[in-house]
Amino acid sequence: MPGFDNARQFPQSIEDIDFSDIEEKYKVPFEEGFDTIIVVDNAPTVDESKKDKLLKFIRKIFKNAGNIKDIDMPMDLDPETETLTSKGFLFIEFETPEQAAMAIKQYDGYSMDKTHHLAVNRFTDIEKYSQIEEEYKEPEEEKFVEKEHLRSWLTDPQARDQVVLYRGEDVSIFWNQKTEPPEEVHKRINWTETYVQWSPLGTYLATFHRQGIALWGGPSWNKIIRFVHSGVKLIDFSPNEKYLVTWSNEPITLGPNGGAGTPFGPEDEGRQIIIWDVHGGNLLRSFPSSTLSSDGTPNKITWPMFKWSSSDKYFARVTQGQQGQQGQQVLSVYETPSMGLVGNKSIKIEGLVDFEWAPASDKEKEKDKHSGEKKQREELLSYWTPEIGNQPARVTLLNIPSKEIVRTRNLVNVTDCKMHWQSNGDFLCVKVGRHTKTKKSTFSNLEIFRVREKDIPVEVIEVKDVVIAFAWEPKGERFAIITTSDPNYGQPTQGGVTLKTNVSFYYLEKPKPDKETLEKKSSNAIYWSPQGRHVILATLRSSTIFDLEFWDLDFETTLDQKEFAKTDPAACLQLMSTQEHYGVTDVEWDPTGRYVITSSSFWRHSIENGYILWDFKGTQLQKHLLDKFKQLLWRPRPKSLLTSEQKKAIKKNLREYSKKFDDDDDWVKLKLSKGQFEHRRRLMEEWNAWRRRVEKELSEERENAGVASPSKRDDDTIEVIEEWIEEVVEETEEIIDD
Repeated sequence: MPGFDNARQFPQSIEDIDFSDIEEKYKVPFEEGFDTIIVVDNAPTVDESKKDKLLKFIRKIFKNAGNIKDIDMPMDLDPETETLTSKGFLFIEFETPEQAAMAIKQYDGYSMDKTHHLAVNRFTDIEKYSQIEEEYKEPEEEKFVEKEHLRSWLTDPQARDQVVLYRGEDVSIFWNQKTEPPEEVHKRINWTETYVQWSPLGTYLATFHRQGIALWGGPSWNKIIRFVHSGVKLIDFSPNEKYLVTWSNEPITLGPNGGAGTPFGPEDEGRQIIIWDVHGGNLLRSFPSSTLSSDGTPNKITWPMFKWSSSDKYFARVTQGQQGQQGQQVLSVYETPSMGLVGNKSIKIEGLVDFEWAPASDKEKEKDKHSGEKKQREELLSYWTPEIGNQPARVTLLNIPSKEIVRTRNLVNVTDCKMHWQSNGDFLCVKVGRHTKTKKSTFSNLEIFRVREKDIPVEVIEVKDVVIAFAWEPKGERFAIITTSDPNYGQPTQGGVTLKTNVSFYYLEKPKPDKETLEKKSSNAIYWSPQGRHVILATLRSSTIFDLEFWDLDFETTLDQKEFAKTDPAACLQLMSTQEHYGVTDVEWDPTGRYVITSSSFWRHSIENGYILWDFKGTQLQKHLLDKFKQLLWRPRPKSLLTSEQKKAIKKNLREYSKKFDDDDDWVKLKLSKGQFEHRRRLMEEWNAWRRRVEKELSEERENAGVASPSKRDDDTIEVIEEWIEEVVEETEEIIDD
């Protein structure tokens, strides 16, 4: 049969038919249609009786990510109990892929309880990563790329310090060269849009941009990391550079795509403060900028809004209690890296105004390092509350995380308090602004807490006038204050009027603090050297006086004076120099305490903008007038790795080290002198070459014109004129007696 023969040309079954060309033509990508589905693993295993309850709880968790269309939780028959139980995972379908992406970002790693931490992934990712090739292929080894050392500037052979200078649209990094012009390291135009800021240990330089913050560092000054925060205006690093706080006056908005492609989630919307992990760049938590005050208006922005403990372990701020009621302030203390409240709740403190963390003690750090104890170290903070009703004002010392009160001090007739911790945390000075019972006049008290002594005794120093400035000597037991009784102080019309002030230095020597007062001054600012001992008393932002006084508190000239200083420390107080910098607005010591820069910023005024470099004695080393000069900051240095014993050994053998430094300085001077000599020699050679060339051209022109050159003229035509000049070199009168 003809039909039978033709049938043999076709396959016997449908499995033998090759549809590959059709499948390839009409193939639908796996991702399409499934990109709205997520897979949730590590869910609790339940039976049918608890299925609805679990699904309701799951729906409650994921509802903030978007509209949920369906939830499917597979069940399996348990052969032992012969009941249906869940498999520990489920599928959730959202309306849009963006909502599914938000759910993954927000809830991957979410803790339902202590034992169930959800793992959330795309449904399409499971298919993608489950396709494993049968034949093993060894992965290609990535080429090692060595990263730049972020603290390489500390290895400078000359131990120089760096500064960042912002002028016009240019930002430049320089090495300080003492008396020579600074050496430029790096320069960029439009590197920042507003200003620049160093991190506390000098590792990073932060620049500000419309989109956020960028951190730079290393020898090449490459971008290390960036943090996306639109309109950022203020930043604050934690003391050890682990965390970064950013603030913008523009609340966070997610946009139509729900924040996809940004680090923000639904819980961040409307907030203005963000805390970041500096090393990883991750957003750790966001906060609202401010709460309402007692009258319902937003509180004024104070910066830093969060204050960090010295170890980076805790950060805290004062917030308003429920409904913004007066007296309902709370102290919210958070711990890292969880970013949660210590003890899961804030500390209610009636009338709380302000607080300050105690700095770390070097002795405590060494003790913790060698003790090997795993017990968590308590960190101390101080806070104060005003007089409320019949209750006096109070200063309190509080331990964190135990929240144990270790000391309180009651105060009366208080208008204001300012707390000043000494750099090692050994002392706390509370500057108390007080008024008389009639409230017609004001004065100040200094309450000195000796924190390291038993029961924390408090000494009271009465000051008749108003204290306008206070500063501890770094790592020392001395402090300086500036007081005034000038009636112009605090008046709205004060403006640029220079106040008459007194400056006092206090020495906390037992049994009673000693002091030395400098009267009839105009100083309004105190700047201690980072190493102590030397201090600058400055008159800033005045319209008439721009004085800078350089003082040495340990000036010893004779052995007798050195012995007398043991009983009277004020005997070694010496004025080293008095200088003036017209229009001075800022004073910046370098990290070593050897140099100081005074500057006049374009941000304040446009008169003689620039800076002057001084040594610690007040000798001017350099002066630079720069158009549109804005900012100059010394690069901070991290804490020295030397132990206290090693530092003592260096001080003991300082003369040996001084010889080496003197030799280095002489070599630099010689090198500079040699360079100047070569420069002058080259100029002289150029001058002589030019002179020979001109003389030759002039001689040729004279020959062409038929004029004899001076060398070919007869001697008779030359007239020599001699002129005698008498000059009395010395005159002596001598009287001869008859």
